[in-house]
Amino acid sequence: MEDQIKNSFNLLSEKLLGWFNAFVNNLPNLFIAIIVLVIFYYLSNYAAKLVKRLISKRIHQDSLVNIISKITTILVLAAGLFLALGVLNLSRTLETLIGAAGVSGLVIGLALQGTLSNTFAGIVLSFRKSIELGHWVETNGFSGEVIEISLKNFVVKEADNNMVMIPNKSILENPVKNYSLTSKMRVSFNCGVGYESDLEFVEKLTKETIAKAFPNIENTEQVEFYYQEFGSSSIDFLCRFWIEGDKAIYKLRAINTAIIEIKKAFDKNAINIPFPIRTLQFDNDLSLNNDVKPSE
Repeated sequence: MEDQIKNSFNLLSEKLLGWFNAFVNNLPNLFIAIIVLVIFYYLSNYAAKLVKRLISKRIHQDSLVNIISKITTILVLAAGLFLALGVLNLSRTLETLIGAAGVSGLVIGLALQGTLSNTFAGIVLSFRKSIELGHWVETNGFSGEVIEISLKNFVVKEADNNMVMIPNKSILENPVKNYSLTSKMRVSFNCGVGYESDLEFVEKLTKETIAKAFPNIENTEQVEFYYQEFGSSSIDFLCRFWIEGDKAIYKLRAINTAIIEIKKAFDKNAINIPFPIRTLQFDNDLSLNNDVKPSE
């Protein structure tokens, strides 16, 4: 019994001594690894601040700026950790960490597929010059001003002051109409005049009225006028012109102004804007007295 205890103690002593010798032999590498970690720690902070300062000029969302700076910090620290493990000759440990990170990343990616898709879509949208805060856009059946581009949702403020939160993934996968990318927009409206009207005079009067109503229209040549069809009660025409504006509300205001001015001009010149009329005509005389006796 005493011999077994003695042998166990000797084995333990040899093991501890071997570990101590290995620690002493690797002590210079340990100091180098610690120095590497410290350097990369401060380097990660500097890189995060630098990235934050650079992207804050382009992205106005604090949540996106913070997440990107944190990702930068993690990447720099991970590079420092792998380098320190390499200095300590822990290649197997390094390979194990990489393999575990790959498996964990796969599991997390499958579990949070929808969330991660919206997150990366939000980052992509934040770097797009074609979509910025304050732009008036139309997408996914909604139209309004871009208020926020977060890591999850694309927030649009509609004309009725309601907030619409659209998943970022839907914005990337569907068309987006941006009214703010150009300083001009085309306005078009339809109208009709009576069949008794002088069509050439109607065209001339409409162009002159639109040109006077909008200061940006220099002459009547900039107003498009096209008769379209012989309607059921009127001859219908289409009028189109350009206005200065980058929001849909400007288009609504322009249509409102055009309709008011056209109505005034037509009334002043006795031009009829007919409404649908249905005429009932009875060609046969109906007898009130029925001489035919019902069959018995």
